[in-house]
Amino acid sequence: MAKITYYPGNVARAGASEVEDMIQPLCRALNIQLVELPRSSSDGGNIIKQATPKLQDALVARNLALAENKGLDVLTTCASSHAIMCNTAQDMARDPVYASQINNLVVRTSNIEYTGESKSWHLLHYLVEEIGLEKIRNAVKNPLKMNVAAYYGPDMQREGACGNDDPFMPTYMEQLFEALGGHAVDYDSKCQSVGSTSVLSLEDTSLSMTAAVLSDAIDSGAELVVSACTISHVNLDSYQSKAGRVSGKNTIVPVCHLSEIVAFALGFYPDRFAQLRTRVRLIGS
Repeated sequence: MAKITYYPGNVARAGASEVEDMIQPLCRALNIQLVELPRSSSDGGNIIKQATPKLQDALVARNLALAENKGLDVLTTCASSHAIMCNTAQDMARDPVYASQINNLVVRTSNIEYTGESKSWHLLHYLVEEIGLEKIRNAVKNPLKMNVAAYYGPDMQREGACGNDDPFMPTYMEQLFEALGGHAVDYDSKCQSVGSTSVLSLEDTSLSMTAAVLSDAIDSGAELVVSACTISHVNLDSYQSKAGRVSGKNTIVPVCHLSEIVAFALGFYPDRFAQLRTRVRLIGS
């Protein structure tokens, strides 16, 4: 059985409880043991970093050190959290002096330090690279049977954060959708930012960016958009109607989290999956 610590990120246990509903049964079905990361904290969400980069890196290094103490890597469902952990690990590996400064903060507060042994995995990369598409294909009980567009976002599409996928032309999610019995829809904007961290300060700009992604996916034939990021998901889902009004574009399409669509295909929450199918048919008709 694969074993890994689980970091929910900043949203999954607050505004995205559906992720928490799905991640445990999904992992059990694929023989993955999730280990709770005790006393973990927020990673700063790249908000704290704008004011005090060292504080954010110390928060992240502490979380990674907690996993390292268990001799395990970290799994997260959020692209933003994954990218933040990768960035901190890379910065500390690149600059030993900076790493010492960060670890000094961590040791003083928690009596642990991060040596670089543990690394972050996004759920997508872990499923494709560690579990394997063939095993996932064999575990499918409810094939998707719909046109699905992937939203990667920009955060994890950089070298060192996207696993062995291509940073500029990723295909991991599309490969996963095909293994889950769906039809993957490719479109140009799948790695484009939706401005999620700017929605409160630059709302119209953020909503226009969101509309650009959604309308591109719809125009390319998507019946459903699946997000790899719990933070960006808020823009794509909760703000899509407002984004349509601001931009004048068609933005109405069902959106769900990656963990949801995998869990649905593996046979969990068939009532929710039936509701999603109904929404897909009604919106697409």
